[in-house]
Amino acid sequence: MGDRQPDRQPDRLAEHTTLRLGGPADDWVTATSQEQLVAAVSAADAAGTPVLLLGGGSNLVVSDDGFRGVVVEVATRGVAAGDDEGPQCGGVEVSVAAGEPWDVLVATAVEQGWLGIEALAGIPGSVGATPIQNVGAYGQEVAQTIASVRVWDRTSHTVRTVAAADCGFGYRHSRFKADPGRHVVLEVTFQFRQGSLGAPVAYAELARALGIAPGERAPLVDVRDAVLGLRRGKGMVLDPVDHDTWSAGSFFTNPVLDAAAVPDGAPAFVQPDGTVKTSAAWLIEHAGFAKGYGGPAALSSKHPLALTNRGSATTGQLLALAREVRDGVEARFGIRLVNEPMLVGCEL
Repeated sequence: MGDRQPDRQPDRLAEHTTLRLGGPADDWVTATSQEQLVAAVSAADAAGTPVLLLGGGSNLVVSDDGFRGVVVEVATRGVAAGDDEGPQCGGVEVSVAAGEPWDVLVATAVEQGWLGIEALAGIPGSVGATPIQNVGAYGQEVAQTIASVRVWDRTSHTVRTVAAADCGFGYRHSRFKADPGRHVVLEVTFQFRQGSLGAPVAYAELARALGIAPGERAPLVDVRDAVLGLRRGKGMVLDPVDHDTWSAGSFFTNPVLDAAAVPDGAPAFVQPDGTVKTSAAWLIEHAGFAKGYGGPAALSSKHPLALTNRGSATTGQLLALAREVRDGVEARFGIRLVNEPMLVGCEL
């Protein structure tokens, strides 16, 4: 069942989330192996006990009242690289435990010359969470390098390996997100190309930071360093003394709209299906919410898309701010923003 400590008062979830918000859970299990992880979830399911899977806590907004159930902390570790001959010439297959910290994997990939996730540096959380959200930034998504995802299926009570083609990846979306709670990610296998230069840089802001044209390539280490610099400038790299980083990252996803629905002057990125993705940050600012807006819960002073805890906020205050911003954007532009973090015991 993992390292259960029944005589200990469970931690407040605020001590385990990047927002530093959330009350206690009824019970807590730390799973350090895939077997413990499956056993802990299975035991809770058999008893009818609600389960909250906890990785890095970077994508959670937890109620001030906490969680009425068992928190299963995913503390599995391991990075195993196969032969340097994968399906792609010069490729390598790398299997990573769900509990591995994501940014540690990115740093390892850069050191080893594994291409394709260098622009995803500085993102908090665990490897197991990345396929659920199809985590992406600066022109890269994990879907571009994932080969398969090994999961525990809580409905069929089996361990399954889901090939990338069957993961239903889309913008911040996957089959795992579409069927919430069903799949427990145990391991993610990546297929990386190898070399010293990163993938072609698709994001204009990153290309400018690197001093190259979009579509050109730069050394892996330079791409990672540039991304970390850009993210720090937006308060998106965790820093315990910087309240701008006490957030769940981007609180709202960028809306994908029909072309006619994009406001005049708003950024517009045409998608393969003809729809257009625009900027949630632009919408928030142009609806009248400036950086730093709010009180104990406020928009980041560096980036309007991050809702932050200034040190004394409650979850209730954070959600009130989220509603105000969401409703203000909808009143101004007729576009309803959708929250990206998972809400636990609370709602917008």
